[in-house]
Amino acid sequence: MNAAEPAREPSAPPSGDRLRQSVEEVLLGTGRVWTRRETAERSGVRPERTMRIWRALGFPTVDDDARVFTDADVDALRAGERLIDAGLITEESETMMVRALGHHLSRLAEWQVHTLWTWMNHSSGSPGVGELMGHAATLLPEIELLQQHVWRRHLAAYADRLIAEAEEQPVSPPEGAAEAGALRTADGGDVRPRAVGFTDMVGYTRMTRGLDSIELAGVLDRFESLTGDVVAEGRGRVVKTIGDEVLFVCESASAAADIGLELTARTDAESGLPQVRTGLAHGAVLGRYGDVYGAAVNIAARLTAVARPDTVLVDTECATELAGMPAYELTTLRPVSVRGYSRLRPVLLRRPAARRRAKSKPH
Repeated sequence: MNAAEPAREPSAPPSGDRLRQSVEEVLLGTGRVWTRRETAERSGVRPERTMRIWRALGFPTVDDDARVFTDADVDALRAGERLIDAGLITEESETMMVRALGHHLSRLAEWQVHTLWTWMNHSSGSPGVGELMGHAATLLPEIELLQQHVWRRHLAAYADRLIAEAEEQPVSPPEGAAEAGALRTADGGDVRPRAVGFTDMVGYTRMTRGLDSIELAGVLDRFESLTGDVVAEGRGRVVKTIGDEVLFVCESASAAADIGLELTARTDAESGLPQVRTGLAHGAVLGRYGDVYGAAVNIAARLTAVARPDTVLVDTECATELAGMPAYELTTLRPVSVRGYSRLRPVLLRRPAARRRAKSKPH
């Protein structure tokens, strides 16, 4: 610093109202100028529907005379109406679509705001709120560009998958083929045979008692990275992670089996991570707004709960799909009683003994 230059005084922290106004100017673009009724009138959407959509997004109910809506809210409602007019969605499926968007994007927004907030609090030189928000406004388009790119890449990947499925199906499917293939639901979901897998860390609760927040975050990051890599390499899809557990789906039982066995092997080789256990099930699965439902999902979860560390359990339907394949060894175990299933029969999945011995030999 130049000797003649006066020392820079640290800026006083901005008031909550001032900071809130600055954040909204950057993120919302315009002020909160419209009431719910005015928003409905300007968008052409009935007031009760605007409230239903607002709640489905995950936001709290607002008073009728509260000015909380912006021009962008009006534009979004109009965009929804255009999708309905085009026949892409219906008024009935609109709420479910909005709820799914709100659920997934709220988690992303929470992480991003936390990241920006941490960055603002650790910026050197104690810049004022105006300077900080100016920097944030510059970074926001970069975040939006990244999000849009990833979103479009996923659109392309799923479109490619649907095209491949359409090419595999006969032009005139025989009677009864609908039960074996995919069925579309009225709200855009689909029911098809899938393999479902749950993998969780053994002793996670006990382990977390001895870790501080930074160490715990490190373990979770490594677990999510490892499982994400293995599932992607196996051409599966991670549906969601819930703390110490990951839920994934595959188009075939063999793909799920390879992922489950590889997760066990990779975790064993990763120091600092606890052992894992995996449950796999195969059957009709409803895919809806990014999540999956059905008996196979429930059975996979129950099998995970009774699996021993470093083991993979599959249900009888998954075992039937894998039977006769030289890459797997299947051992039927005693029936177990779990929540919802009084006689669930697990099948232990392993690599053939010869492959296990070859892998255990030192190189």
